[in-house]
Amino acid sequence: MDRYADKRDDQALERDKFAFSVLRRCLHRHCELILSDHERVILCYTGEPYPVWIWTADDMDERELALVYDMTAAHSLLDGAHSFNLKRGLASYFIRRSASEGRAMSVSMNLQAYACMAPVSPEKKADGAPRRCTIDDLETLVDFIDRFHAATGVDVMDRERYRRDALSIIASGYAYLWQNADGVPVASCKYGPNEELASVNLVYTRPEYRRHHYAQNLVYHVTKTAKDAGFIPVLYTDADYAASNACYQKVGFELRGELCTIR
Repeated sequence: MDRYADKRDDQALERDKFAFSVLRRCLHRHCELILSDHERVILCYTGEPYPVWIWTADDMDERELALVYDMTAAHSLLDGAHSFNLKRGLASYFIRRSASEGRAMSVSMNLQAYACMAPVSPEKKADGAPRRCTIDDLETLVDFIDRFHAATGVDVMDRERYRRDALSIIASGYAYLWQNADGVPVASCKYGPNEELASVNLVYTRPEYRRHHYAQNLVYHVTKTAKDAGFIPVLYTDADYAASNACYQKVGFELRGELCTIR
């Protein structure tokens, strides 16, 4: 296994470019660990608090699954401190094999990958309007990032780290807030370009302002903005959270892949 990624990995991931769009982006930044044979297996760990991504070909046999498990264990990733994003077949093998060795692993989230080829304007319009975040919105955006990670339990960090991220997000120009008719920022959303794709995330509505269609209208605005800029908007959802899935489907997102998170 090589400890680097190259164009061969991009070609391998083309088969699952929607479900593993985040992995593809991670391979081109600094990572604590990359292991790849450039054809059948790619493992990437950027660092805490992020998960370990493992991509595998669809037709992996039991012997190959065992090799991936052994490789993961050999690099001290099965220490109980890491989570993994991977395909269901490999997840089932990890859970079964770890149980036989006295480890307890289980699925913490079933993920669905969506892509939007043609944004659909929401039938129900929300009061207010979207606006791009500026430096004047720094603390407001930090609050939304903090609330988003606390609510999802994913990639939780301290507020100072969120502030650094917010500064970078604002500088990118890809972050948006929905401001209601009273001038209150009630929802957040952003997108991040990655070659031909744009990952839509940070979708969060303050609890006291939910059920007013703010998130749906904001997601549509951000999705259309990304699409008009020449990108294919993509996003991940919790497969067990029907409300958010319905929201995304209503603005044109279609299911393009599935994977899961195990701990």
